[in-house]
Amino acid sequence: MEQRKHWWNGKWGRLGRRDVYLRVSGDQWYVEHRTGGGDGVSHFYEFDSEDAAIDTVRDLLAGPDDEWRELSVRPSSAF
Repeated sequence: MEQRKHWWNGKWGRLGRRDVYLRVSGDQWYVEHRTGGGDGVSHFYEFDSEDAAIDTVRDLLAGPDDEWRELSVRPSSAF
């Protein structure tokens, strides 16, 4: 599975942090919405098209309370 994009709402801490990930494996697209940081709770969505996955990402990033930032995706290691 390859991670294509990662967004973070700019808040630190278990109570405020939210992350959204866009991933692809073959022709399947996945969106993960995580609340609470690395030890938080994740909700997963699976799609047959990139467009459908992107629409869900847009919905998750909508809202006036967060200042979403796109974070760099680290390249896959060769190990």
